Amino acid sequence: MSMIFHIDVNSAYLSWTAVEELKNGGERDLREIPAIIGGDQQSRHGIVLAKSIPAKKYGIRTGEPVVNAFRKCPNLTMESPDHKLYREYSRRLMEFLHTYTSDIEQVSVDECYMDFSGIAYRYSSPVEGALEIKNRIYEKFGFTVNIGVSVNKLLAKMASDFEKPNKVHTLFLEEIQEKMWKLPVSELYMAGRSSVETLKKLEIDTIGELAQTDPALLELHLKSHGRMLWEFANGKGDSGVTAEKTEAKGIGNSTTLSKDATTEEEAKEILLRLAESVGGRLRKAKQKAKMLSVEIKYYNFEVNSHQRQMKRPINGDMDIYREAVSLFAERWDGRPVRLLGIRSSKLVGEDEPEQLSIFDIPVVQARAAEKADIGKEAEETSCAVKAEKQKKLDLALDEIRKKYGEDAVKRGRFL
Repeated sequence: MSMIFHIDVNSAYLSWTAVEELKNGGERDLREIPAIIGGDQQSRHGIVLAKSIPAKKYGIRTGEPVVNAFRKCPNLTMESPDHKLYREYSRRLMEFLHTYTSDIEQVSVDECYMDFSGIAYRYSSPVEGALEIKNRIYEKFGFTVNIGVSVNKLLAKMASDFEKPNKVHTLFLEEIQEKMWKLPVSELYMAGRSSVETLKKLEIDTIGELAQTDPALLELHLKSHGRMLWEFANGKGDSGVTAEKTEAKGIGNSTTLSKDATTEEEAKEILLRLAESVGGRLRKAKQKAKMLSVEIKYYNFEVNSHQRQMKRPINGDMDIYREAVSLFAERWDGRPVRLLGIRSSKLVGEDEPEQLSIFDIPVVQARAAEKADIGKEAEETSCAVKAEKQKKLDLALDEIRKKYGEDAVKRGRFL
């Protein structure tokens, strides 16, 4: 069963403007005072693009004219939008979310869907995973998000619109009647003003009443849109996440540890898990990495990273693991570790030709081994054969996990 997250930045334009102001030495936080992002500051033309929670208490609504907002709250603070800034914050957020999984569908500058199914095995529950992502976003960027959790995109989006800000909500099929049916029909996704007016004439005021209405009656008054609203009211929606094409800038993953790692062995176990995740995603995308980096966040939240150019592109789990352990050992200063991450970059196609030495070619190595009882050729041949076996093993494990789920096969040391 799919597990979908809908991740939505709380009042994105206002939040991002507030964070940037505070970062540059500002003393006020727009999120804590009656404030909006709107049109021209002098003429007060334009519409409200985003509002703070204190502004909402005055009845100010997104989309209404700025002049109306000032009538409702004369001491309202307004800032003009900075779309270049918003695109940059959006880019950083999506780049961060891709450290969890590549299965992300961005639908606007401030919201996306994430298919959590492929990484669910790392957490005791989807809610635990969502809470980690939500908290890390605030810790890393200073703004909050709501995350809706469900089995399809429709219900995940409905869940993320529940109480705000900085919340995680579930809306599973068995929770629809309790959590969704009691809401006004205007709260249903895709129920516009015109549709809501028609439904009210039919004495349909709540989502539950809509769900229990004969769909034929809805089609009579609203045509195919009526059938779609009926399906939405019953929790039937688009379930698949359409992931973006993998970008050449990199694939990575990181994890915040439930308990600080204090020994190299503890860190190695985490790095092995991360290497498997990054390696699997690289192979799925048919990519190899020419650059690898390791991120270390200490118990006091100080961050350190170290990267290295590869002698040749890699995407094997153990190749990534060995490089990551080496990078970690070179940079770790012995302090307790709160977070570890591995990121690959400078990606190239899996089938892109690469410059090899003669001893990198298994057939040549095998012949060399036949002619030498012992020595460099035999040793290098042994390494090449092992590498070829590891490659086949990685691909076989990928197929098993794809067919039976990520938890189908585990290393013995993880049991």
